[in-house]
Amino acid sequence: MSDPSDKLRLAPMETTEELAHRFARETRPVILQREADLSDSIDGFRIGSVPHLNAVPLTRGLEEQITFLPPSQLAEKLRAGELDAALLSVTESLFNDTYDVLDGVGISSLGEVKSVFLAHRQPIDQLREIYCDTASLASFNLLKVLLAEKGITPVFKPLPSYQAARTVDNVFLIGDHALEFLLAPREHDYEIWDLGDAWFELTGLPFVYAVWTLRRNLDHAPLRRILRNAKSFGLETLDHIISSRTEFTHDLRKDYLGWHIHFHLGADERRGLAKFIELLRKHNSVPVHEPRFVW
Repeated sequence: MSDPSDKLRLAPMETTEELAHRFARETRPVILQREADLSDSIDGFRIGSVPHLNAVPLTRGLEEQITFLPPSQLAEKLRAGELDAALLSVTESLFNDTYDVLDGVGISSLGEVKSVFLAHRQPIDQLREIYCDTASLASFNLLKVLLAEKGITPVFKPLPSYQAARTVDNVFLIGDHALEFLLAPREHDYEIWDLGDAWFELTGLPFVYAVWTLRRNLDHAPLRRILRNAKSFGLETLDHIISSRTEFTHDLRKDYLGWHIHFHLGADERRGLAKFIELLRKHNSVPVHEPRFVW
């Protein structure tokens, strides 16, 4: 007679690597279909984004249809009516009362952000001049606000080139160039003042760096739905993004996108934004407008 236990034997156990490969094979057709659906849905709209790692999860599936440009050029095209929406510094909508802001989606941090910092050789309270990457107005104005709250008003100068970053005593960097600076061999004596961490210490709130900025006089309800779907797709496939991108190292991508940056714009982020507006008005003479959120 046969052993009854033979009928209870299970299939051979798969290794973790084998499970990962099988999962990838089974889910790839679904991912490809979602990418195609999102790409097709954007027809008729003109969208711009920045070519930085932190924006990748918000443009998942839309990459082939998006115009990728530095923030200053995106802002110019949006003002000229050459784009319908752009992922821009939050200050674009605070200093120009002509845009709507997509609620629920943004690039924010709660504490250390890694990619927005002041690298300084001189003590913070002795700073006299800072060379600045001016690519993001939100981060630049955050720097000015944080220093002003300490009673520090240095001279801000434009950084002539990213190659010059290690030749000056105090340099403010953002985005991928900031991450590259951190990853380079540490043959320098800079201290790093992370602005996301500094903002959290000051306020206990998240800081919002970028949002989807929409032309106001436009029927953009379908576009808003597309952008929310792209964000959902990006977060659902975040592990794929982290493993398939080639910028920097895998560990840095995982740490940066999975921990330091988040992509939600909710009640806490709006409170952080309200505090930023309050401090901008305190330390700036130009008008600062309330954002008009749309869902």
